[in-house]
Amino acid sequence: MRKLQLLLLLFFFGTLASAQVPVGYYNAAVGKSGEELRTALYNIIKTHNAVDYGYLWTAFQSTDKMESGYVWDIYSDVPGGTAAYYFAFGTNQCGSYSQEGNCYNREHTVPQSWFGDAVPMKTDLFHIYPTDGWVNNKRANFPYGTVASPTWTSTNGSKLGPCSYPGCSGTAFEPIDAYKGDLARGFFYMSVCYKDKNLGQTGESVFSGSELVAWARDMFVAWHEADPVSEKEISRNNVIYNNIQHNRNPFIDCPELVDYLFGSRTNEPWYPTCVDWIEIPENEMFTTSCSLYPNPAVGNVTIESSENQIVTVEICDLTGRELLSREGIGASTCQMDLGDLSAGTYFVKVRTLRTVEVMKLVVR
Repeated sequence: MRKLQLLLLLFFFGTLASAQVPVGYYNAAVGKSGEELRTALYNIIKTHNAVDYGYLWTAFQSTDKMESGYVWDIYSDVPGGTAAYYFAFGTNQCGSYSQEGNCYNREHTVPQSWFGDAVPMKTDLFHIYPTDGWVNNKRANFPYGTVASPTWTSTNGSKLGPCSYPGCSGTAFEPIDAYKGDLARGFFYMSVCYKDKNLGQTGESVFSGSELVAWARDMFVAWHEADPVSEKEISRNNVIYNNIQHNRNPFIDCPELVDYLFGSRTNEPWYPTCVDWIEIPENEMFTTSCSLYPNPAVGNVTIESSENQIVTVEICDLTGRELLSREGIGASTCQMDLGDLSAGTYFVKVRTLRTVEVMKLVVR
């Protein structure tokens, strides 16, 4: 079947270009929705190089190294400030510990007991981080959650105590806000990459089989939205793909996938706004019919389709985070008020009755 290649202009945007997603990596998932989309992503990422458990110590030196050279410990780090302590690779590797700041070890954000210590989950770096041994021990096998009345708090503000998130009961561990999105995207990855595994083998687990239970799913979606993908995650994703496991976390490459698999768009087919090239089957009848003006724009912008009625328009920043949107337009022309958008570069995703198109927008 002849295919039409659609170049997504995001390829030229500096932030997303650094993601280094191989051309065509997600092609098999394009146009799919719901469980079919989840299965397509599973087939893309499931086969990867499972490293030896002992190798994790070495891997951390390339996946979790701060610019200062110290271990990037999400349980002690103070973004924009000074942590109470820093660990040196190798030198401060656990060993024994009696208090916070003694040493770092291997934190399975999805605890090993939840999946029966099985491989390859046991060594999958997308959910394993170097963290303070004492804090890791405090977290134990408890789920992540929100904690309103902590019984214990780490030096960077991570909390342990009764879970206060609606639907959650028992003890939970709440990391600081700066890393909630990172951890959420790791849980989404595990739910997809191991959809054929049982990640819910203990009472503490937030999985039923490989499905996130409702309260955890909703909380992680909220964490994902509040803490967008960072350069730290992009770099870590690339290192794991290029040098270690040779698979990627789709939710770092394409944050919008969270909404398509776990949020409000689970019945919609996914046409990415986050990869360099995609191939669209001819029977989808994709054409290039949209334009926008003025560009650069001040105050408002007009989007026009020469062939089809416009259904929705989304204006997103360079991480894929939606900032403005209109739905149910039903006309060939749409004017968008740019509101309080700062001067800079954005992308506009236009969905018509028969096309999905992405255009670059500069706001002055």
